[in-house]
Amino acid sequence: MKPHQLADALVERGLPASERDAKQALFTGVLETWHMAHRDAPQAIWFVPGRLEVIGKHTDYAGGRALVAAAPRGFVVATSPRGDETVRVVDAWRGESLDLAVASVHTTRLPGWRHYVDTVVRRLAKNFPRQRFGADITIASDLPPASGMSSSSGLVVGIAEALVRIGGVQKTAEWRLNIRGPLDAAGYYACIENGRRFGGLEGDAGVGTHGGSEDHSAILNGKADHVLAFGFVPSRALGAARVPGDWSFVIGTGGIKANKTGRAQEAYNKLSADAAALVAAWNGRGEPGPPAISLAAALAAPGAAGTLRALAGPLRNRLDAFIREDQRVLAAMAAFERGDAAELGRLSADSQHDAEHLLGNQIPETVTLSDSARKAGAFAACSFGAGFGGAVWALVETSEVKRFVEAWTPGAFAIRPGPALTELPTK
Repeated sequence: MKPHQLADALVERGLPASERDAKQALFTGVLETWHMAHRDAPQAIWFVPGRLEVIGKHTDYAGGRALVAAAPRGFVVATSPRGDETVRVVDAWRGESLDLAVASVHTTRLPGWRHYVDTVVRRLAKNFPRQRFGADITIASDLPPASGMSSSSGLVVGIAEALVRIGGVQKTAEWRLNIRGPLDAAGYYACIENGRRFGGLEGDAGVGTHGGSEDHSAILNGKADHVLAFGFVPSRALGAARVPGDWSFVIGTGGIKANKTGRAQEAYNKLSADAAALVAAWNGRGEPGPPAISLAAALAAPGAAGTLRALAGPLRNRLDAFIREDQRVLAAMAAFERGDAAELGRLSADSQHDAEHLLGNQIPETVTLSDSARKAGAFAACSFGAGFGGAVWALVETSEVKRFVEAWTPGAFAIRPGPALTELPTK
């Protein structure tokens, strides 16, 4: 199919029509790059969305809930098998490439996006050693990088989907025993990223960040025009609500990068480690019964919140941040269902306050950007993503988008939720 036909097919599957031209440009870039190196068309091609986190800061890996949506921006991924055991990935936008021998072992971390590709290849080869993963893959993305919209998870999912297809992984007994649907696939792809074991599929080092599967769940299960609520550990769908037709999200990054290396990665991982420490405190209190598998599971016991607060010590703020954010998720979904702008304004303001004062994962720029969104006329606004940089979403009346964008911050753009990961016809 031609780029304009692929863009039209994606619109038919729920992509907002306003995003059509941008996707046509992505498809054009990928296919032109592909045809410079290959005679035949790619065997498979996907659109892989980014993720918009509405409510749910650092709740997923602790067994909590999150309200998310698939973004209408993301990756285009095209692939075909190779005759050897090399994975070759070409980034059509950057003009960069990576060649990996599937059986090779690296002693140093590859730079930038290549590290994520390398992590996916190594984990799949480890978990499915009898499969062949030689593949040509071409990618391009229109997600703002390091903005909190899950460009890294989108890349992980896109490369994993391509290699799962090339390797015939879904036909294996190991896959069928562990992956029973899109929520399980999201959980497994998250474990590729965070390095954890998934069922009978052994873990490894991952990419270095100890996150959960919120991003991957939105990417694989998103629904056009809807926000979706999920619970985690184990993953489960809790419902969906349509975003009113006269509302639009506006995303502002202000040029802030969400750093996940060095000290920022340490701070991110500390939030995960602190949640695990609270679970360990609960399980070590000397009471009978099976151990809790997550912070949410511990809090489900009668009187657990009070007991955990007594045990928390310096982790009291981390505990309260989790409890309060987790409780907002279903309330926010209900507010979307009712079209209750005032309630979403209250919930988003409370979430922002707790991110600043309890989680401590905000920087001055995201605090200022959230405040300025409300001053510019948004009825709700909140930072989102891992924190320590990134982006802020604002909700405004669609009729006010142009005025709001001009008043708020340079580079802001309006979106509505798009479809989940979508495979498109190649002929």
